[in-house]
Amino acid sequence: MKQITQNVRKGKIEMKTVPLPSVGTGEVLVATKASLISAGTERMVMEFASKSLVGKAKSRPDLVAKTMGKLKRDGLAATLQSVFGRLDEPLPLGYSAAGTVMAVGASVAHLYAVGDSVAMAGAGLANHAQVNAVPKNLTAKMPEGVLFEHACYATLAAIALQGVRNAGVALGDRVLVMGLGLVGQLAVQIAAAAGAQVAGFDPNRQRGDLAVQGGAILAASGAAAADAAFAEFTGGRGFDSVLICAATDSDGPIAQAAAWARDRATVVLVGKVGTAFPYADFMKKELTVKTSRSYGPGRYDPAFEQQGVAYPAGYVPHTEADHLREVLELMAAGTLDVGLLTSHMFEFGDALKAYEMIAKGGDTLGVVLAYPELQAEQPYTSVALRRDELGVSLLGPGAFARGTLLPLLKKTDGVALAGIAGKGGLTAAHAMEKFEATFAATGENALLEDANTHAVVISTRHSAHAAQVVSALKAGKHVWVEKPLSLTAKDLEKIEATHRAHPQVLMVGFNRRFSPYLQPLRDKLAEVRGPKQIMIRVNAGKLDDANWQSGAEGGGRLLGEACHFTDLALYLAGSPVQSVTATAGKGQDCYSITLRHRDGSLSVILYTSENHPQAPKEMVSVSGGGNSGVMTNYKTTLWNGRTLKCRGFFGSADKGHAAALQAFADACRGRAPVPVPVAELLHSSHVILAAAESVKTGQPVLLSI
Repeated sequence: MKQITQNVRKGKIEMKTVPLPSVGTGEVLVATKASLISAGTERMVMEFASKSLVGKAKSRPDLVAKTMGKLKRDGLAATLQSVFGRLDEPLPLGYSAAGTVMAVGASVAHLYAVGDSVAMAGAGLANHAQVNAVPKNLTAKMPEGVLFEHACYATLAAIALQGVRNAGVALGDRVLVMGLGLVGQLAVQIAAAAGAQVAGFDPNRQRGDLAVQGGAILAASGAAAADAAFAEFTGGRGFDSVLICAATDSDGPIAQAAAWARDRATVVLVGKVGTAFPYADFMKKELTVKTSRSYGPGRYDPAFEQQGVAYPAGYVPHTEADHLREVLELMAAGTLDVGLLTSHMFEFGDALKAYEMIAKGGDTLGVVLAYPELQAEQPYTSVALRRDELGVSLLGPGAFARGTLLPLLKKTDGVALAGIAGKGGLTAAHAMEKFEATFAATGENALLEDANTHAVVISTRHSAHAAQVVSALKAGKHVWVEKPLSLTAKDLEKIEATHRAHPQVLMVGFNRRFSPYLQPLRDKLAEVRGPKQIMIRVNAGKLDDANWQSGAEGGGRLLGEACHFTDLALYLAGSPVQSVTATAGKGQDCYSITLRHRDGSLSVILYTSENHPQAPKEMVSVSGGGNSGVMTNYKTTLWNGRTLKCRGFFGSADKGHAAALQAFADACRGRAPVPVPVAELLHSSHVILAAAESVKTGQPVLLSI
């Protein structure tokens, strides 16, 4: 299928050929019939992309600060690779569309059927693409009689409706809408439908005339003329509410709103404007300022948008999903006339011409793309490899895979990239193109059925790992799976049984075992007689509340991340673990884990999200037999005060990824033994599961060895 993207690094708008997305359990797969280009919003994206690297940095000082922190931790080479990797990623455009349901996820089969007409919302979801997979709470059925080219306005209309609700508009209120772009025009119509007497303000006189056609009683284009007109319109007392729908960095709109608002009025920020407001003006009138949350309640909440969690109607009577449905009903009733706002229509095949027009800065408003009937997809073609090459396919081309695994696989001796598969077709297609794989697909079956795929690298979300490992082994593939191997003991048993029946190479991405900064410590400890003591401190940093690792898909940071360090302790001690005691910080991603090894060694892991961000991210301290060693953030490794390993400023933190992948490839090709026995990987996985059990019960957990 085809999809419109923004190349952030080069500033170009591109039409990409990508695989169809797959439908998730709580999603609907929609063949797009119409999508709306929001000229104002998408022009801002285009302008950002067209800036130089310095210009982009000036626009996003928050990202510059993060980059500098990464530079100090990981070195120049790794930081540059990360920055340019992010800039190279295509940005999907579009967030408001409508179309016909092609397929329905299992958990929404009672809500939708194939053939239903729906409106859809969401940046990165309701894209300018021939097919989109969208969660249920970001979709709404279209009433009879609503056209696709009108329903594609639903997202922007929901933004306007949320602004009107925040203003508390009531029958007879005098309402001012400042900024008469698409959202402003829609706000005018919705406020008028609510029984308000509406005025509009925009420097563009034609926009004012259009607002009057949509239901405004008057509109002004100049501040001086507006003062007199608005004073007469409101009887000299000012507006009951002011909706600022403009988009500008200037503080002018919010200052002007104070002048036109009545005493104790409400000013609602619907658009993005400067917010340095004149305190005295707002204080003297005791104005209330509200910011409007995009489409409405539920926006930016992954539990609502992605997982489909419902809010109780008694507390949240109008969510973003309700807003989509409600504006469609207004369209069906003829109360909301979005056709009035369409300034241009283009066939989807001519979409790049639409963006050329927008870039030139012409007077555009609603630009609608109309889509042709979807043609049958051509199956992918797998390219034959040389006899001595190991065909490796990757499942799950997320940020880590694109930034670390794929670049290293390209450099791994004897490896040829076969296929790349992910849930979203755009990411898979971009990774295929960038890393020169032979095909891109969505879903794992394309990789498992591919004759030229000898090994599968799994880098999906944690909850999917166990089932995908089992499927790949049964398909006769060698498997590398990123940590964790499994989130449950039951799934570990399935993996163990499957591997006995299908004994291909199986490795977990415990790369630290292969780091040149940690291997010397293992070698030195191996010379020490008697028990050893190992202390590992991890400065993990805080996760955003919306991060998937904290939810069911990630299993939490203990199972999903701290497993790296329990495995590292197992590797350094060189002795199995007999008992695990673990505790967690209250309400924090902080864990203290103590491992007692069979040979009497003791390992303590302090995993914290509460340290200073510039503190070393990882420190490993070992001792035994009167000796001691320290590894600090993959910069230096010392033994008894003598430097064993040190990297310069331009070097990258080598955490062992490249060596681990090479060892995996060599084992798959039969050129070296499997570097980590499966029994040890399973034991390592049982250790972290025991730590989770100890956190839950508050008691030590004994392991059978």
